[in-house]
Amino acid sequence: MINPKRWRYLALQVLLVVMGVLIIARIYIYQVSPQAEDYRIGTEYNYVTQYPARGIIYDRNGNLLAGNITVYEIGVDQVMVQNQGNAEAIALALSVTIGLDYGTILDTIMQTYESRYIVLADYVSAESIAKLEQYMDELDNTPGTPLTSRLDGIGFKSHFERIYPENSLASNLIGFVTRDNNGYFGVEQTYNNLLAGIPRNVRIPINPTRVEEIPQIEPGTALVLTIDREIQAAIEEILDDTLANTGSESGTIIVMDPRNGEILGMTSTPRIDLNNYMDYLTTFQGGTPFNRAISQAYEPGSVLKVLTLSAAIDSGAVQPSTTFFDTGSIIVGGVAIHNWNGGAWGMQDMTGCTQHSLNVCFAWIATQTNTENFYNYMKRFGLGHITGIDMANEAAGRLKLPGDTDWYPVDLGTNAFGQGLSVTPVQMIMAASAIANQGKMVQPHILKATIENGEMQLKSIEIVGNPITAQTAHQVNQILVNSLENEASTALVPGYSVAGKTGTAQIPVFGGYDPYQTNASFIGWGPSDDPRFMVYIWLEKPQSSTWSSEVAAPVFSEIVSKLVVLMEIPPDQVRAQLAGQ
Repeated sequence: MINPKRWRYLALQVLLVVMGVLIIARIYIYQVSPQAEDYRIGTEYNYVTQYPARGIIYDRNGNLLAGNITVYEIGVDQVMVQNQGNAEAIALALSVTIGLDYGTILDTIMQTYESRYIVLADYVSAESIAKLEQYMDELDNTPGTPLTSRLDGIGFKSHFERIYPENSLASNLIGFVTRDNNGYFGVEQTYNNLLAGIPRNVRIPINPTRVEEIPQIEPGTALVLTIDREIQAAIEEILDDTLANTGSESGTIIVMDPRNGEILGMTSTPRIDLNNYMDYLTTFQGGTPFNRAISQAYEPGSVLKVLTLSAAIDSGAVQPSTTFFDTGSIIVGGVAIHNWNGGAWGMQDMTGCTQHSLNVCFAWIATQTNTENFYNYMKRFGLGHITGIDMANEAAGRLKLPGDTDWYPVDLGTNAFGQGLSVTPVQMIMAASAIANQGKMVQPHILKATIENGEMQLKSIEIVGNPITAQTAHQVNQILVNSLENEASTALVPGYSVAGKTGTAQIPVFGGYDPYQTNASFIGWGPSDDPRFMVYIWLEKPQSSTWSSEVAAPVFSEIVSKLVVLMEIPPDQVRAQLAGQ
């Protein structure tokens, strides 16, 4: 007979074994369950939002215009610093190695915060961090260094900062990025979403030795612009010299390929070093636009005559050989219109009217075209509407139309020579592209291609209209060539045939027009038989002379002399010989 006490011992043993098995089973279940995996990850990793590097911006030849550098945020664990008593040591180290103010840093550390982690400095360069790390290593490797003299509790966090290696070059068209990673003006604003990329929530290992596990996310889309760095630099230098020589208040230059709308260079004043974007607040005051080429409309004057002439010839109102006897004045809408010099020029054909820039003749041309046709053509050329150029803050200008409360019959005459309406430089260059491009009007654009995941995607060419026929474009082109050559214009370039037109416009003020100040403009392109470039120049309120023929036309010649070299365009005679081979 079994002893009852033995039965109790056996039962207890069995119970303990069963309980042990159950405990082991439960531990196993905890180790392999989803909840267990979540707990393990929670103790080994942190989840953070990781922001990609902003997309790089290049010129058409791969020159870097906007990029990123790694900078650092420096912070401390306040609890650790208080326990160790090394606040003064940290303040001293940051003062010696980085140049921060000792007192400010010490006050910041000693204040009470809700957060345990305190930011002491941000956007610190990698070179400064290297000096700080060397300082820390020397302390760590010095035997007997007390805890109060060590830098325990200090830490670094790396992130990106936008840089512009060319400083102010092309600043008006690039725009800038603030420290919140938002783009303002130009390309940085227009393509902000592409450039910024897509942030992701990622898992970061807590153990710093497992840094290889930190996931890498794709940077934002890189952009290749249409501009040529050398052309851009050349027109900026020419513009700055011109403003100094002419005393102009401001200036704008655009260089565009009239075949496809690619902006090869665009500049206006003022400009800023994009690395110091806070200068914007003091540089662009009183409503000064960041980029006059797209954001400031003005009355262009006689450069608009190229559109008036195109509309008249295309509609059949006049022919290149049509003559007009200029008596020095014409009545349109009951108001007398006079020439720029108040003189009468007698019998002129369309080349003569253009060469001498006769307001009376062009007002007559507009009346021959008739009101409805004239304004229909101006709308077809895009006046009164934005071009859609891929840059932020484009202005639309103003084309008053019959039926508007402030339109009067005399406006037909004055609009014909570019007064009483307003355009932006980019609008004029788009409209005139139809003359240089066989009647096809191209949309100006600054983006040539995007690069994403290693793949390049080219931007397509946009033909936005055919306001005139190819025949009309050829006829007007030839009239503009002849008018420059006949007057031996200062816009001419030896060895190259170019087409172009000056524009001297009075500036509207309250109650009329300023009798002393003008806007001087010039539009031209070349080589005239196969245009590769189109140039628009606007000088605001020049002081050395009020006439475009004296201040803007020579600038065109200077720019073209640079362009033919940079674009490797042979002189006309050489091209003709090569074509005949």
